[in-house]
Amino acid sequence: MLALCFPISTHLCTKKHLLVFCDQSKIKAMQEAKLGGEINMQRSGSMQLKEKKVRDLMVDKKRLVEVPYMASLAHTMTTLVANKVVAVPVAAPPGKWIGAGGSMIVESDKQTGDVRKHYIGMVTMLDIVAHIAGDDHLGGGDDITKDLDQKMSDPVSSIIGHSFEGLTLWTLNPNTSLLDCMEVLSKGVHRAMVPVDGQAENMSAGVELVESASSYQMLTQMDVLRFLHDRAGEADRELQSILSRSVQDLGADTEQIYAITDRTKLVDAIKCLKAAMLNAVPIVRASDVGQDDHKQHINGRCRKLIGTFSATDLRGCHVATLKSWLGISALAFTEEVASSPLYTESDTQINRRELVTCFAESPLSEVIEKAVTRHVHRVWVVDHEGLLVGVVSLTDVIRVTRHSMLSSDSDDL
Repeated sequence: MLALCFPISTHLCTKKHLLVFCDQSKIKAMQEAKLGGEINMQRSGSMQLKEKKVRDLMVDKKRLVEVPYMASLAHTMTTLVANKVVAVPVAAPPGKWIGAGGSMIVESDKQTGDVRKHYIGMVTMLDIVAHIAGDDHLGGGDDITKDLDQKMSDPVSSIIGHSFEGLTLWTLNPNTSLLDCMEVLSKGVHRAMVPVDGQAENMSAGVELVESASSYQMLTQMDVLRFLHDRAGEADRELQSILSRSVQDLGADTEQIYAITDRTKLVDAIKCLKAAMLNAVPIVRASDVGQDDHKQHINGRCRKLIGTFSATDLRGCHVATLKSWLGISALAFTEEVASSPLYTESDTQINRRELVTCFAESPLSEVIEKAVTRHVHRVWVVDHEGLLVGVVSLTDVIRVTRHSMLSSDSDDL
């Protein structure tokens, strides 16, 4: 009996251990499969992002906002306010104009192909500000009011190209990759027109100066940031890793920062924007020793940041209002315009007087979050005492993000 029982006992014991071993192997296999799945999901999410096209960013975008070439600057500013945009393309009859930068971007009938209009350029608020500033017409005296009225009655076609961005007009094919789109938007181009039902012979993906389509939409740097902002909340770990990099990696800490003081008058602030061809400047506290020239730019580095003056602030002003405010300080103007019914009715309800800042150690994701939610195109970098040390623009964010995405591709090879 013992001889019979022993092999049975040995058999049962071996089977029991075999079951345990199988269970452990199964658990290990499941863990490896889960880990592999997570890695594949990460790679899949990364690939999905890099495989995105311009058309993926155009979902729910509205039809193009434009102005006719004979529209006055006053009418153009009203259009900007009503549509909450900072730039508009200018449309003219076909065959009479040469487009900015030699471009030939037209709207044509979808059925017949007949050209209906020719987009001759893009006008931004900086173009309007540069035109308002002129040479010396805001210098003082009784002619300020008369000159401003005349300036704002000029046709919008007369100011195309006053700013760097207005020198060219670009389109992006809907099939252009996100990476190629980011390359364009990281080199001084802030926006591009995207054709709907394009009819041009050259339909290859990329940026073009020649295009024909039945309609267009506008793609901006802010659209790209919104797209990245939304993707960062998903399971795209590569993007999350990229956006965890600090602001210091952007090189945002700079020695020279164009700024104006809290004593700079609005009339001089407008001239400063034109002189430096900047869309915005920080407002810093004036020096107690009185060495600042309040009519010129100063280096704002390591000065107390107290405000921002932007060309887009002028959108909220009718001509009559702007004339009455030319003599006040730019800081006071920003406070007035923030509480103006003209402005609050045309913008989202946010506290525009609250400074939008970050620290050198802040992650890139925080900068994108603030830019998108606060609708700003730059975030000032300050130290922990509130002293200005740098600036991060949308161009900076797009450039660094694209470079990091390309670098991760190289690492995978």
